[in-house]
Amino acid sequence: MSLILNIDTAQEIAQISVAQNGHVLGGASNDEQREHAAFVQPAIQSLMTRLGLAMGDLNAVALSIGPGSYTGLRVGMASAKGICYTLKIPLIGVGTLELMAHAAQLDSPDFDQWCPMIDARRQEVYTAVYDRDLRPVLPPQAMILDTESFGDFIKNQRILFFGSGSFKWEKFIPQAHYQKGCIFKKILITNFSLANLSNRYFIQEQFINLAYAEPFYLKEFHNSSANLKTQ
Repeated sequence: MSLILNIDTAQEIAQISVAQNGHVLGGASNDEQREHAAFVQPAIQSLMTRLGLAMGDLNAVALSIGPGSYTGLRVGMASAKGICYTLKIPLIGVGTLELMAHAAQLDSPDFDQWCPMIDARRQEVYTAVYDRDLRPVLPPQAMILDTESFGDFIKNQRILFFGSGSFKWEKFIPQAHYQKGCIFKKILITNFSLANLSNRYFIQEQFINLAYAEPFYLKEFHNSSANLKTQ
């Protein structure tokens, strides 16, 4: 049996939830990105009280570890590590792009591949491509988009593009590929998506080392992330 606190502050909408064996008992969200830091801890306390649970009841904390908003990732990691250290429970790290792909598979299963995209400013996105088994056939990376992006992926596959950065790629993609199965759609990342994955990770005992855990930035933020490793 697992009782897991799930935290996702990687993107525009911050979400927390408590799930038992992958079933969401309750959650809360905040769509003001600049307020994620002020949202997380009070929301956790309020949710636990509402559910009639004590923090000591938790078996693990799961976190969407990135890529995504630099500040949001730091907020989520600090909160998750603090709780895990205090309660001496494991930390589960779920890649944000994997989380997005899982949500898209649940919403739109009739594709060969799924391509989440997070806006990284200018013509750059954080992206990856996942197959039906949620394996990355194109590993997570920061990509500067042009008409040649994704190469053979868009020639022979029915692929779903989604996420905050997908509108950029929609401007570049050759029109002929629309008829070959390249589809764009808005996908809602629900509490269930992270709860489902975190329960799977918990069962498999896929935990990350608390002492060395840090967000998955994919690239440096004004050269400061390298310094953060030594703090």
